Amino acid sequence: MSDNEKFIRAAYQVAEVQDIPGWVACFTEDGTFTDQSVGVTYRGQDVAQPVENYAEAFPDMHRELYDVYVQGDVVIVELSLNGTHDGPLRTPFGVIAPTGKTIKVPCCDVFRVRDGKIASFNCYPSGTVLFGQLGVLGALQAAAR
Repeated sequence: MSDNEKFIRAAYQVAEVQDIPGWVACFTEDGTFTDQSVGVTYRGQDVAQPVENYAEAFPDMHRELYDVYVQGDVVIVELSLNGTHDGPLRTPFGVIAPTGKTIKVPCCDVFRVRDGKIASFNCYPSGTVLFGQLGVLGALQAAAR
């Protein structure tokens, strides 16, 4: 296992235990975290926001890693985001109240590592699957008819 893979696996563990200062410390000073499902990029201390948001919305959040691919400083991870929607989920479109529903959302994460830290993190969760599992796709379903 490469050093970059070990580091990224350790970073997931930091997120799993909701160690927010530890998560922020995983990033370079100019590091970015982009949630590609909503097109929002976080920088600096703000890289904590998505982890905090999911921890609040899904207190039992677990990231199940399936496959990890490493090519130099690039680490790609196929995984699922799993949990129970017991808290408010903040989105760029507003807040989704707790539904009590469980999720198992496919995701692909692409990391670029520089000097042992995350220089960029592009997260590609399946927003359609997430919102479908939460039962909040009614407007889309109505528009498609």
